[in-house]
Amino acid sequence: MRIWAALATIYVVWGSTFLAIAVVVRDLPPFLSMALRHLTAGSLLFAVAWWRRRDGRERLGRRQWAAAFIFGGALFLTGHGLLAWAQQEVPSGVAALLVGTIPLWFAILARVAFGERLGARAAIGLALGFAGLALLVDPSGHEGAKPLGALAIVVGAFSWAAGSLAARRLPLPRDTLLAAAMGMLAGGTLLAIVSGLAGEYGDAHFTPEALAATAYMVVIGSFIGFSAYVWLLKVAPASTVSTYAYVNPVIAVLLGWAFNDEVISLRTLVAGAAIVVGVALMVSRGVEREPEAALQSARARA
Repeated sequence: MRIWAALATIYVVWGSTFLAIAVVVRDLPPFLSMALRHLTAGSLLFAVAWWRRRDGRERLGRRQWAAAFIFGGALFLTGHGLLAWAQQEVPSGVAALLVGTIPLWFAILARVAFGERLGARAAIGLALGFAGLALLVDPSGHEGAKPLGALAIVVGAFSWAAGSLAARRLPLPRDTLLAAAMGMLAGGTLLAIVSGLAGEYGDAHFTPEALAATAYMVVIGSFIGFSAYVWLLKVAPASTVSTYAYVNPVIAVLLGWAFNDEVISLRTLVAGAAIVVGVALMVSRGVEREPEAALQSARARA
């Protein structure tokens, strides 16, 4: 029962963060809102991780922080920054489906970087996933995402996958929570710099709704969601835990329809089904061999 409760938590929590972003960017500029999210979450998580390892603290030097900036820049600046920017126009459910293509990029990058064979199941999954992605691109924006918004989210998804794979070779701390916290702090710092350069500070409106949605992403998304995920990796099969990869987009679409007046068109349903089935084929094919890659990719959702 505890395992199913934890699974339900990451299904709903991580699926709901897309709706939270949609609420935040109504009043706060995209890069500034993500900077606040990750600087706050990173600071709190760093304090918890550092206190937990107070009897055996790792040495953190320039190499570790440089790695954190590479990792955080790829996942949080590019991944979440572009996602928030695109969600100013792209519906949260459609954005979640586009982000849901991350396992497809993992497979392609693993093939290019490590020579991993894809196999028939993976090839079918890739074909279905990218067919669904193509269906979600709608120049009018009425039944999907406008090309520029879709491109921004897809570039962010690719960067997320690339940064997650690169993190396996970067000199990040061995402690997963500490490494995630450093990545959030580094990514949040880069987001704040980009926000300043873009002149966003003067456009911020700290409304109760925006602050509440930001607090939700920090407390519920980062701490509760990520803690449940780390616990599940220790007690449940990786194939079971990995189901978040294709359940989250479904939850996001339903929440966008229920609470954000987003229309679920036939085009979105067909595209979403293609992406979800494609991702399911990809995840079921290699999750037992790559549990660490799954963990690295999940850090961004925190």
